[in-house]
Amino acid sequence: MKLRILDSNFSVVKLSPTEKIPVWALNSDVFSITRTDEELSIVCTSECLPLNEAFMDVENDWKCIKIDGVLDFSLTGILASLANPLAENNISIFAISTFNTDYLLVKSHSIEKAKVVLENDGHNFSDF
Repeated sequence: MKLRILDSNFSVVKLSPTEKIPVWALNSDVFSITRTDEELSIVCTSECLPLNEAFMDVENDWKCIKIDGVLDFSLTGILASLANPLAENNISIFAISTFNTDYLLVKSHSIEKAKVVLENDGHNFSDF
């Protein structure tokens, strides 16, 4: 599987489920917004977070690994093939799936270790 580490740093923000989607969240090249009855969860590049706003629940300092290419819906075990070796090496993830592909967020301090673990498990990283 071809993987790529995106250049940006990412943040995960939890807001009240009744809040409107903030405009700043839409300013990221890559973002994910999920609303449930318990929360409004936003993943975006850290540079998009407003400096004048204090968030009660925010996790900063994530790097993003993207699976390059379009994944067919009939494929099984894609996330497991990445998450399992990382879990076995005590590297936690935050996973995002889209129509085309999957993304794994890994804390910045673990990204190099994650890359080595995944390469040793047969995955390839591209630099573009």
